[in-house]
Amino acid sequence: MVQSVELLLDDTAEAEIRRQWVLLADAGLHSPAADHRPHITVAVAREIPPRLDRALAAREFRPLPIRLGGLLVFGARHPILVRAVVPTEALLALQRRLFAVIAPCPGVPATVHPDAWTPHVTLARRLRPRQLGEAVHAVAGDRDIPATVVSVRRWDGDQRRAWPVAGGSGR
Repeated sequence: MVQSVELLLDDTAEAEIRRQWVLLADAGLHSPAADHRPHITVAVAREIPPRLDRALAAREFRPLPIRLGGLLVFGARHPILVRAVVPTEALLALQRRLFAVIAPCPGVPATVHPDAWTPHVTLARRLRPRQLGEAVHAVAGDRDIPATVVSVRRWDGDQRRAWPVAGGSGR
């Protein structure tokens, strides 16, 4: 399994993403379960030693305004529908600071390296290509969604456990 470092959103933005998850579920499409929390993954590794939590917490962090933008599709055979996060210098700098802690860990995919990272929030996984139109229709909007990154958390996929490392609650 994987472990990750993730950015969490303010309550209003989180509620909007959850609303979109419900719209997708109501359309019969696979969206994250209610016990998941909307997030932006900034680093992933096969294993992140616990000692690195202190190093992550030591990195400068303060709430960061962002915008959730349009829809993107990752993959072709098993598409994933995501909402793009509009990159800013501040967001990219935060990702670089956090990634630098995780970079020496085993199993870090190229897609989370700072020059290859695409910030996003996942809306639906395991779609069939023929479901894409319906998924896009369910959640498409004509405006960006203002949001604030309020905290940094760690996720351990083996233990299915999350905990805060900086900022507010990482529940």
